[in-house]
Amino acid sequence: MGIDYLVKSLIMIASPGTGAIYTLAAGLSRGSRASIVAAFGCTLGIIPHMAAAIFGLAALLHTSALAFQSLKYAGVAYLLYMAWDSWREKGALRVEKTSEVRSNRQIVIRAILINILNPKLSIFFLAFLPQFVSSDEPLPITRMLLLSAMFMMLTFVVFAGYGLFAASMRRHVVSRPGTMMWIRRIFAASLVSLGVKLALSER
Repeated sequence: MGIDYLVKSLIMIASPGTGAIYTLAAGLSRGSRASIVAAFGCTLGIIPHMAAAIFGLAALLHTSALAFQSLKYAGVAYLLYMAWDSWREKGALRVEKTSEVRSNRQIVIRAILINILNPKLSIFFLAFLPQFVSSDEPLPITRMLLLSAMFMMLTFVVFAGYGLFAASMRRHVVSRPGTMMWIRRIFAASLVSLGVKLALSER
Protein backbone atom coordinates (compact mmCIF):
# COMPACT_ATOMS: atom_id res chain seq x y z
CA MET A 1 0.00 0.00 0.00
CA GLY A 2 2.94 2.33 0.51
CA ILE A 3 4.54 3.79 3.61
CA ASP A 4 3.48 7.32 2.64
CA TYR A 5 -0.19 6.31 2.51
CA LEU A 6 0.00 4.49 5.84
CA VAL A 7 1.71 7.40 7.59
CA LYS A 8 -0.73 10.01 6.27
CA SER A 9 -3.68 7.78 7.11
CA LEU A 10 -2.46 7.22 10.66
CA ILE A 11 -1.94 10.96 11.18
CA MET A 12 -5.51 11.67 10.13
CA ILE A 13 -7.02 8.78 12.09
CA ALA A 14 -5.09 9.49 15.30
CA SER A 15 -5.97 13.20 15.26
CA PRO A 16 -8.66 14.02 17.85
CA GLY A 17 -12.10 14.13 16.27
CA THR A 18 -15.70 13.20 16.97
CA GLY A 19 -15.10 9.50 16.34
CA ALA A 20 -12.12 9.30 18.67
CA ILE A 21 -13.91 11.29 21.37
CA TYR A 22 -17.01 9.11 21.12
CA THR A 23 -14.98 5.89 21.34
CA LEU A 24 -13.13 7.19 24.40
CA ALA A 25 -16.44 8.09 26.02
CA ALA A 26 -17.91 4.66 25.29
CA GLY A 27 -14.93 2.90 26.85
CA LEU A 28 -14.94 5.16 29.87
CA SER A 29 -18.65 4.91 30.60
CA ARG A 30 -19.51 1.37 29.49
CA GLY A 31 -16.28 -0.62 29.41
CA SER A 32 -14.07 -2.41 26.92
CA ARG A 33 -16.84 -4.17 24.98
CA ALA A 34 -18.64 -0.90 24.33
CA SER A 35 -15.39 0.70 23.18
CA ILE A 36 -14.91 -2.02 20.55
CA VAL A 37 -18.53 -1.60 19.45
CA ALA A 38 -18.04 2.17 19.14
CA ALA A 39 -14.82 1.72 17.15
CA PHE A 40 -16.65 -0.66 14.83
CA GLY A 41 -19.53 1.79 14.39
CA CYS A 42 -17.17 4.67 13.59
CA THR A 43 -15.43 2.47 11.04
CA LEU A 44 -18.75 1.61 9.37
CA GLY A 45 -19.54 5.32 9.21
CA ILE A 46 -16.57 5.80 6.88
CA ILE A 47 -18.04 3.54 4.17
CA PRO A 48 -20.49 6.10 2.67
CA HIS A 49 -17.71 8.68 2.36
CA MET A 50 -15.35 6.16 0.79
CA ALA A 51 -18.05 5.14 -1.67
CA ALA A 52 -18.78 8.79 -2.46
CA ALA A 53 -15.11 9.47 -3.18
CA ILE A 54 -14.64 6.32 -5.28
CA PHE A 55 -17.75 6.76 -7.38
CA GLY A 56 -17.56 10.54 -7.69
CA LEU A 57 -20.57 11.36 -5.52
CA ALA A 58 -18.43 13.57 -3.30
CA ALA A 59 -18.06 15.91 -6.27
CA LEU A 60 -21.70 16.87 -5.72
CA LEU A 61 -20.91 18.07 -2.20
CA HIS A 62 -17.92 19.95 -3.56
CA THR A 63 -19.85 21.74 -6.30
CA SER A 64 -23.30 22.07 -4.74
CA ALA A 65 -23.43 24.63 -1.93
CA LEU A 66 -26.94 23.52 -0.94
CA ALA A 67 -26.03 19.84 -0.62
CA PHE A 68 -22.89 20.61 1.34
CA GLN A 69 -24.56 23.08 3.69
CA SER A 70 -27.56 20.80 4.30
CA LEU A 71 -25.39 17.85 5.34
CA LYS A 72 -23.02 20.09 7.28
CA TYR A 73 -25.72 21.65 9.46
CA ALA A 74 -27.35 18.28 10.03
CA GLY A 75 -23.99 17.18 11.41
CA VAL A 76 -23.69 20.31 13.55
CA ALA A 77 -27.18 19.75 14.98
CA TYR A 78 -26.35 16.14 15.83
CA LEU A 79 -23.10 17.09 17.58
CA LEU A 80 -24.93 19.70 19.66
CA TYR A 81 -27.63 17.14 20.50
CA MET A 82 -24.97 14.70 21.71
CA ALA A 83 -23.33 17.47 23.75
CA TRP A 84 -26.66 18.27 25.42
CA ASP A 85 -27.31 14.59 26.16
CA SER A 86 -23.86 14.28 27.70
CA TRP A 87 -24.40 17.36 29.86
CA ARG A 88 -27.65 15.83 31.14
CA GLU A 89 -25.89 12.51 31.88
CA LYS A 90 -28.02 10.73 29.27
CA GLY A 91 -25.58 10.47 26.39
CA ALA A 92 -22.35 8.64 25.60
CA LEU A 93 -20.95 9.20 29.07
CA ARG A 94 -23.89 7.72 30.91
CA VAL A 95 -22.41 5.08 33.20
CA GLU A 96 -24.01 1.66 32.90
CA LYS A 97 -23.28 -1.42 34.99
CA THR A 98 -24.27 -3.82 32.19
CA SER A 99 -23.83 -3.71 28.44
CA GLU A 100 -27.15 -4.68 26.89
CA VAL A 101 -27.74 -5.63 23.26
CA ARG A 102 -29.95 -2.62 22.80
CA SER A 103 -27.24 -0.35 24.22
CA ASN A 104 -24.67 -1.80 21.82
CA ARG A 105 -27.03 -1.18 18.92
CA GLN A 106 -27.47 2.42 20.02
CA ILE A 107 -23.70 2.86 20.27
CA VAL A 108 -23.22 1.62 16.70
CA ILE A 109 -25.99 3.83 15.32
CA ARG A 110 -24.63 6.92 17.03
CA ALA A 111 -21.09 6.16 15.89
CA ILE A 112 -22.22 5.72 12.28
CA LEU A 113 -24.21 8.96 12.35
CA ILE A 114 -21.22 10.85 13.75
CA ASN A 115 -19.20 10.09 10.63
CA ILE A 116 -21.98 10.11 8.03
CA LEU A 117 -23.07 13.63 9.01
CA ASN A 118 -19.66 15.11 8.31
CA PRO A 119 -19.39 16.26 4.67
CA LYS A 120 -15.74 17.18 5.18
CA LEU A 121 -14.90 13.47 5.20
CA SER A 122 -16.24 13.01 1.68
CA ILE A 123 -14.35 16.06 0.48
CA PHE A 124 -11.20 14.80 2.18
CA PHE A 125 -11.34 11.40 0.54
CA LEU A 126 -12.17 12.96 -2.81
CA ALA A 127 -8.83 14.78 -2.58
CA PHE A 128 -6.93 12.14 -0.59
CA LEU A 129 -7.46 8.79 -2.30
CA PRO A 130 -6.66 9.84 -5.89
CA GLN A 131 -3.16 10.91 -4.77
CA PHE A 132 -2.25 7.25 -4.35
CA VAL A 133 -3.68 6.00 -7.64
CA SER A 134 -1.38 6.52 -10.61
CA SER A 135 -2.78 7.73 -13.93
CA ASP A 136 -1.74 4.48 -15.63
CA GLU A 137 -3.36 2.25 -12.99
CA PRO A 138 -5.16 -0.55 -14.90
CA LEU A 139 -7.82 -1.04 -12.19
CA PRO A 140 -8.21 2.32 -10.42
CA ILE A 141 -11.45 1.46 -8.60
CA THR A 142 -9.96 -1.80 -7.29
CA ARG A 143 -6.91 0.14 -6.11
CA MET A 144 -9.08 2.70 -4.31
CA LEU A 145 -11.13 -0.05 -2.69
CA LEU A 146 -7.94 -1.64 -1.35
CA LEU A 147 -6.72 1.70 -0.03
CA SER A 148 -10.11 2.29 1.58
CA ALA A 149 -10.08 -1.14 3.23
CA MET A 150 -6.65 -0.40 4.68
CA PHE A 151 -7.84 2.98 5.98
CA MET A 152 -10.85 1.37 7.64
CA MET A 153 -8.72 -1.33 9.25
CA LEU A 154 -6.35 1.30 10.65
CA THR A 155 -9.32 3.32 11.91
CA PHE A 156 -10.73 0.35 13.80
CA VAL A 157 -7.36 -0.56 15.35
CA VAL A 158 -6.56 3.01 16.45
CA PHE A 159 -10.04 3.78 17.78
CA ALA A 160 -10.25 0.42 19.56
CA GLY A 161 -6.91 1.23 21.19
CA TYR A 162 -8.26 4.58 22.37
CA GLY A 163 -11.40 2.94 23.71
CA LEU A 164 -9.61 0.09 25.50
CA PHE A 165 -7.28 2.59 27.15
CA ALA A 166 -10.29 4.57 28.38
CA ALA A 167 -11.95 1.35 29.58
CA SER A 168 -8.82 0.48 31.59
CA MET A 169 -9.25 3.79 33.45
CA ARG A 170 -12.98 3.27 34.00
CA ARG A 171 -12.78 1.80 37.50
CA HIS A 172 -10.69 4.71 38.78
CA VAL A 173 -12.87 7.38 37.23
CA VAL A 174 -16.39 6.01 37.71
CA SER A 175 -15.85 5.64 41.44
CA ARG A 176 -15.35 9.40 41.62
CA PRO A 177 -18.65 11.17 40.80
CA GLY A 178 -16.99 14.58 40.80
CA THR A 179 -14.43 13.46 38.24
CA MET A 180 -17.15 11.97 36.02
CA MET A 181 -19.08 15.22 36.18
CA TRP A 182 -16.09 17.18 34.88
CA ILE A 183 -15.35 14.60 32.22
CA ARG A 184 -18.95 14.85 31.00
CA ARG A 185 -18.62 18.62 30.84
CA ILE A 186 -15.33 18.39 28.96
CA PHE A 187 -16.84 15.86 26.58
CA ALA A 188 -19.87 18.10 25.98
CA ALA A 189 -17.62 21.14 25.44
CA SER A 190 -15.49 19.16 22.98
CA LEU A 191 -18.55 18.21 20.95
CA VAL A 192 -19.75 21.81 20.92
CA SER A 193 -16.29 22.92 19.79
CA LEU A 194 -16.25 20.37 16.98
CA GLY A 195 -19.77 21.42 16.00
CA VAL A 196 -18.73 25.08 15.79
CA LYS A 197 -15.64 24.11 13.80
CA LEU A 198 -17.80 22.17 11.34
CA ALA A 199 -20.32 25.01 11.10
CA LEU A 200 -17.56 27.48 10.20
CA SER A 201 -15.86 25.15 7.73
CA GLU A 202 -15.94 25.82 4.02
CA ARG A 203 -15.85 23.44 1.12
